[in-house]
Amino acid sequence: MLDLSRVLSGPFATMTLADLGADVIKIEQPGTGDDTRQWGPPFQGDQAAYFLSVNRNKRSVALDLKTEAGLAAVRSLAAQADVVVENFRPGTAARLGLGYPDISAVNPGIVYASISGYGQTGPDAQRPGYDAVAQARSGLMSVTGEADGPPVRVGVSATDLTAGMWALVGILAALHERHRSGLGQWVDISLLDGQVSWLTYVASGYFATGEIPARYGSAHPTIAPYQAFATADGHLMLAVGNDRLWQRFATAAGLEHLVHDARFATNADRVRNRSALIPLVAAAMATKTSADWAAIFDTAGVPAGPINSVDEIVTDPQVLARGMVLETEHPTAGALRQLGCPVRLSATPPQLRMPPPLLGQHTEEVLNSLGRLDLASEKAS
Repeated sequence: MLDLSRVLSGPFATMTLADLGADVIKIEQPGTGDDTRQWGPPFQGDQAAYFLSVNRNKRSVALDLKTEAGLAAVRSLAAQADVVVENFRPGTAARLGLGYPDISAVNPGIVYASISGYGQTGPDAQRPGYDAVAQARSGLMSVTGEADGPPVRVGVSATDLTAGMWALVGILAALHERHRSGLGQWVDISLLDGQVSWLTYVASGYFATGEIPARYGSAHPTIAPYQAFATADGHLMLAVGNDRLWQRFATAAGLEHLVHDARFATNADRVRNRSALIPLVAAAMATKTSADWAAIFDTAGVPAGPINSVDEIVTDPQVLARGMVLETEHPTAGALRQLGCPVRLSATPPQLRMPPPLLGQHTEEVLNSLGRLDLASEKAS
């Protein structure tokens, strides 16, 4: 797999495929490399934590795409690759002679994935794409945040990560089709498209009613009670997803009388009468600690959980048992912890084979395999 991408969307997709066994060759500009190598603090040793988060299990090759020699080496790699991933602005790869038509002409089986802000077609195809702008334009921010507050960006770069995951889906589907036809294809992924697809039931509600969806904070627009509540010492997320759980919850919370209240008999009733219900639930939740309520609801079979901070979740016994925190040794950053791959395969599980590479660490190794040692001088110092 030839990885011409940088920052987050493409590197997240290629790292996941690398975890699952792909040999990913990451092409970087000599001297600077992927933009995220400079995105800090925080740093671990001399390495930006951002870069470390999405680039393990890859080999880094430093080639200057402003030179014909560098472009020739990339073309040689692409001619032998199964997959190419790039996230240039549409048209840039083609101007370099690295577009899908160029590569497929010499490698008809290539699966070529392009990730961009707005896709390869449409009136905005040439506009630069950024996660925060896509979160805003897609409608995601309009339904994120407290009801009486301003729109809020999701706390991680959700649009970039969504695009990376859709790229994964497209790449795997195209590889599967190649087994049948022998031919590759172009996978066109847009940050905007991917984030719009996440609107799902929110958009469906608008289509059904014509009512513009609002912000509900931690609450759910079509289920109640389904939100975070203040407890005696913090907050607890409560998810009463059906009428059976409502009856269990009300009994466990000391609100048995509400089970027989016609205003709250069904979920539809509870949603319609949310303004009356939520203060009653909130008053009850404030009487005990989060730990006390969690124990009570676990016993009653009511879904509820703490709102963990990052330091708490990376030490959670369930998270650790699932292998979601990995440890490796980096040549300059030292002992390195990373989040694991969430894909569980019974026969070919993901593996941590290599830490994130130093800039140009594998240039000579890869160029030697091409018989292009004349380019070794382009590797990063």
